[in-house]
Amino acid sequence: MGAHILAGGELRACRRRGPCFCPAQTCERQCAERCETAGDEAGPAQETAAVETAVRLVLRSGSKRTAAGLAFIAALTAALPALTKSLALEVAPVRVNLIAAGFVDTPLSASLLRDEIDERRQQLRTTLPIGRVVGPADIAALAVHLMTNTAVTGATFDIDGGQQLLEG
Repeated sequence: MGAHILAGGELRACRRRGPCFCPAQTCERQCAERCETAGDEAGPAQETAAVETAVRLVLRSGSKRTAAGLAFIAALTAALPALTKSLALEVAPVRVNLIAAGFVDTPLSASLLRDEIDERRQQLRTTLPIGRVVGPADIAALAVHLMTNTAVTGATFDIDGGQQLLEG
């Protein structure tokens, strides 16, 4: 049974497999089309449950390491988990979570590192416990999970391929 998140703030489940994100007015038609394509029985949504209409994700990237000249960044980075917890209480029932990303292989990363990007990727593949570089799809998968799991709020999620496990 798949989950549908509708613009009106409803979570609907249908016979379709996997999540579907579509506006309320087109949900039934799109679900029927997808079910027919997949060979599943098409039909109207079976279950409806109210959820919050706004999910807030606070994103950050930054090192947890200290270095000369980075005092302000280090202080902000250290404060974000506490800020996330406080905001989750203050703005409830709106959910607030923190995605604490390490190095993510994006075009921006490549432009910042320029000639050093291939060396950095190889270093991460060699040293990270997951044996690969974290990509945008990894961050997106976590963000979708946080949007669909309405029981999570005030939490910090480190998504760095295990890099923090290696730092002393």
